[in-house]
Amino acid sequence: MSNKQSKAPVAFFRILEYESSFLDTAVAMTLEECGLKINLGTKVLVKPNLVSPKNPLACTHPNVTISLCRYLKDCGAQITVADSPGYGSAAQVSKAIGMTSGLRRLGLKPRSLGRPTPLKLSFGETIGISRDALETDMIINVPKLKAHGQFVLTGAVKNLFGTVVGFRKAYAHTRFGETPGLMEKMIIEVAASMPLAFNLMDAIYPMHKMGPINGKPYSMSLLAGSPNPYALDTALYMLLGVSPKKILLWRESVNQNIFGHDPDHIEYVIEPPDNFDTTDFILPEKLSPMEFEPVRFVKGRIKSLFSRFS
Repeated sequence: MSNKQSKAPVAFFRILEYESSFLDTAVAMTLEECGLKINLGTKVLVKPNLVSPKNPLACTHPNVTISLCRYLKDCGAQITVADSPGYGSAAQVSKAIGMTSGLRRLGLKPRSLGRPTPLKLSFGETIGISRDALETDMIINVPKLKAHGQFVLTGAVKNLFGTVVGFRKAYAHTRFGETPGLMEKMIIEVAASMPLAFNLMDAIYPMHKMGPINGKPYSMSLLAGSPNPYALDTALYMLLGVSPKKILLWRESVNQNIFGHDPDHIEYVIEPPDNFDTTDFILPEKLSPMEFEPVRFVKGRIKSLFSRFS
């Protein structure tokens, strides 16, 4: 980090429950203390993690997304709530986790990210990312902190992989997963291509033990945010006491010297990390291969198609 580059603000705010009456205040303070400003008429894509309808814990909690949308509506933003789930549509996942009715009260409905366009990757391949995401004024990324069976732990940077359209995410595992480091490089390059303005992380009840779909809830009581996804993830890595050697995406961001990868790049603007105890948060010990076998990919594609018509 150069002496001229200011530190990345990271906001930690204690919230005990998703139903807390302080959630709207916490969301507003997290955005504002980190310096985010929303002008009247700004087109904002709110991008939660809507990975699967099978387990609501695997997704960003509806109350976090809805609270953010209330704030944006008060700012006069033009809001779109969208993701590209690996299985089914954003509307199906939203309904399954109980988010659709709350959005409807704000005049919003969930959409699936579409209109894929090729992104050229540094290692000679391409990946289909959503023009819906690229063509908005700004993205507010709303990840869920989760243990992960392939990446160990995922947060803000990994959630932007959801701007890759539909089955292309699973296909990326099949194409790039055999070569160590390519998945991490691809995810970082997808993140860099996006008009990202802010990251608001749901770590109130994150998923631990296993993930990204079948883990268990952990009471961390933390809403966290930063305009820098790497700084936000690094803050959580440090809170959990892990090292870059263990976390693949962190290691790659260190290798590329991306601003935010170093704890010294961070300034905590609301609560210090010492206020949060995560000593019994459990990460997966045995990881699954990064690549998806062709048979698994085909089965997943068929399952996704059926889910759209069910």
